[in-house]
Amino acid sequence: MNAIIGRKKELEILQEIYESTEPQFLAVYGRRRIGKTFLISEFFKNKGIYFEITGMKEGSRAEQLFQFAYEFSRQFNQGKRITPPENWAQALNLLHEAVEKIEDKKIILFFDEVPWLASPRSKFLNALEHFWNRYISRKKNVVLIICGSSASWIIRNIINNKGGLYGRVTRKMRLLPFSLLETEKYLQSRHIELERKQIIDIYMAMGGVPKYLSYIARGKSAAQTINDVCFSLNGGLYNEFDNLYKSLFENYEHHIAIVKALAKAIDGLTKNELLNKTKLTSGGTSSRIIEELIDAGFLIHVPSFNKKKAGGIYRLIDEYSLFYLTWIIENSKIGLESVDSEFWIKKQSTSKWNTWSGCAFESLCLKHIQKIKKALGISGISTIESGWRYLPKKAIKEQGAQIDLVIDRADKCINLCEMKYSSSEFTIDKPYEEKLQNKKSVFRGQTETTKTLFVTMVTTYGVKKNAHYLSVVDNQLTMDDLF
Repeated sequence: MNAIIGRKKELEILQEIYESTEPQFLAVYGRRRIGKTFLISEFFKNKGIYFEITGMKEGSRAEQLFQFAYEFSRQFNQGKRITPPENWAQALNLLHEAVEKIEDKKIILFFDEVPWLASPRSKFLNALEHFWNRYISRKKNVVLIICGSSASWIIRNIINNKGGLYGRVTRKMRLLPFSLLETEKYLQSRHIELERKQIIDIYMAMGGVPKYLSYIARGKSAAQTINDVCFSLNGGLYNEFDNLYKSLFENYEHHIAIVKALAKAIDGLTKNELLNKTKLTSGGTSSRIIEELIDAGFLIHVPSFNKKKAGGIYRLIDEYSLFYLTWIIENSKIGLESVDSEFWIKKQSTSKWNTWSGCAFESLCLKHIQKIKKALGISGISTIESGWRYLPKKAIKEQGAQIDLVIDRADKCINLCEMKYSSSEFTIDKPYEEKLQNKKSVFRGQTETTKTLFVTMVTTYGVKKNAHYLSVVDNQLTMDDLF
């Protein structure tokens, strides 16, 4: 059995479900290649009778039901083939009859990629509603698991169902990419030993998606890995972008338009700015597209400091999407034949690379806010995380300022976090000291806060404690604090 790496909270939930003496209905969702199927199958496959069926993309109802019959025969009919049912009502009635005969074992019914099973006119959801409400909700030894890569579909049709499945889900689980620590443990499980800076470099290019991390070969540097995986004809991520969005979203061109706009805006965009860039109209459609991207883990909404509803910016936090749109797409246009084996190493001395790496490191930090809080010793303090920016009107002669992470604390203090990616110890010079002082001063003046302000640096290798550092910085964290 392959070991399940990380996923501590998810494993605790699955264990609680397994030990429950009540019927369980679990909804699992998360982006493509995140490890949903692996997690469920590895945890449950030896814990009772395990039935699994996976929807086929663009498969007809007859094809899906044929697959159901095959899996049913394997688990409940001693391998003897049955005639495929004509519809999903018949199929789930067969399943009910089989389950009804078993009282002394746990039964796990895992329906994977349900959005593909529940295609228009399939009547799958109708049959599922009846199956759960009439039969399975009374079977204390049954765990029903519904899973899908389309997060928005699972949320809309299963978790927030307004029909017969309303309020029926007993547990839900959103599977996210690995954290930095989980990524490190995953690589170690494959006997790949890399320094943490190398892991961060890889993470900034492909994120913590387990399938993407599986492309990493032992004995290669981060630069070699990125070159092989992203810039070679056999690289696993060279053609992933379009396939990824096609598999997750209907009318995916609109989703890609939003992602492309945010990839060009390293500081993020307000909703109005985003709509202007993409030429999408305000209203339900654009809001739905943005919400779907957030649900799938591609975007985050960073609220503005002290603004409960209005304001805030959207940021692209999917590492691979940003990397693809910044680097891979330009090479796909000219052909990989002209990309040499040292392409990525050569790019690391360019201004474009500096801009990308700074943006990617900021996004990485925003995904690890709980680690930042722990390192600051404020895990037990209630906080509100936000961003903040001030853009003075053209007629006003004063400096603007932007702070990507503001941690507003219940103990009357605020951490103004500055994230800086560097290949060595970061040094603050006089101009940068003045920039930090200006940010702090403008924030104090514009927000009129009376709380204590702490300037907090988050860097890879730390900040040199020279006179400029001592003049303005109150706390500093290094990359180790993010693991």
